[in-house]
Amino acid sequence: MILRDSYVNRIMAFADTPLVKILTGVRRCGKSTILSMIRDRLIERGVSAESILTYRFDSMEYDGMTAAGMYRDIKGKLNKEGRTYVFLDEVQEIKGWEKIVNSLQTDFDTDIYVTGSNSRMMSSEIETYLTGRYISFRIFTLSFSEYLTFKKEHSPLEDTHRELANYIRLGGFPATHLRPYTDDEVYTIVRDIYNSTVFSDIVRRNQIRKIDQLERVVKYAFDNVGKTFSAKSISDYLKSENRKVDNETVYGYLEKLEKAYLLHRCSRYDIQGKELLKTQEKFYAADTALRYSVLGFDSRSVAAMLENVVYLELLRRGYTVNIGKTSGGEIDFVAARQGEKLYIQVAREISSEATAEREYSRLRDIRDNYPKYVLTTDDFAGGNYEGIKTMHVADFLLSVEY
Repeated sequence: MILRDSYVNRIMAFADTPLVKILTGVRRCGKSTILSMIRDRLIERGVSAESILTYRFDSMEYDGMTAAGMYRDIKGKLNKEGRTYVFLDEVQEIKGWEKIVNSLQTDFDTDIYVTGSNSRMMSSEIETYLTGRYISFRIFTLSFSEYLTFKKEHSPLEDTHRELANYIRLGGFPATHLRPYTDDEVYTIVRDIYNSTVFSDIVRRNQIRKIDQLERVVKYAFDNVGKTFSAKSISDYLKSENRKVDNETVYGYLEKLEKAYLLHRCSRYDIQGKELLKTQEKFYAADTALRYSVLGFDSRSVAAMLENVVYLELLRRGYTVNIGKTSGGEIDFVAARQGEKLYIQVAREISSEATAEREYSRLRDIRDNYPKYVLTTDDFAGGNYEGIKTMHVADFLLSVEY
């Protein structure tokens, strides 16, 4: 088992505190494995294995279990004296779990960790029963750094700049990097993750009947990563294919895809006016392999997938990320975190003076002293131009500090 210390360390900082630790993220991103790592870390600290209760509610062992049954089962196994550590994996499968967790946390000496893969983990019931008593952690698929760690377990690594191309093509679902797989095998695994998410977390849960409509919206979103569009854009596109879908239906589909963590919405931010704009957002995939497993690999999409990779890395590092709007055009990303700010342009290559002027001029026009970056896949990328740092995307992803 390859450690994902960045998550384990952040979560363990809240061990033995009166807060329920909630891990959320797209299916198969590694939440269950991280729970196992936390369990091992607790045992290393001296917690006895007998004081740790583990439930995995997507197992047939708990099929048909009710909230009341869950409460009785856990309560009956709690330590009579001393703390019990309770691990509830895929707990959203139990309707009403929030009330049970709240009771276990407030009435007994427990330290609780839960995982889930859809919007029911962030529902109003959590706010009702656990307000002020939980902390959430978004788990992502493997970062570029984690991907390199996984790959070197079974294959020799290439130069990191070349490995970036492999990472973009194959994505970061942990299950696809446990041993060498062909591209087709990787996409088969990821398609299964995609299908189970769409049909279990979206179609079945929301009783969607027009599955073809939903899948066309997904394909449009994946095909337009890195481009601004609206629900109306998709509706108009579908109408051009003689498939009439109203804007509200499309918006509802996009919202459900977000809640299942397949898509991330990135809003535009007016840098001069310092306000979020409500139109022409961008959507990014939870993993690059999702796009390729659904639409097939297309080298013309690599520039957009570079953006996708940088966007996800910024989220992993705790930044709030928006698209920047200036009078001269768009900045790919404005990333803010606890008083820090970064401005980032991502370009697959800068092959002409006109391209260079376009990428650098928008950053030059921003009159503040926050760091500004142009990221490319040029092997000779580097240096500082009028206060704007140029880096290879791979070096940026692997840098300890931006």
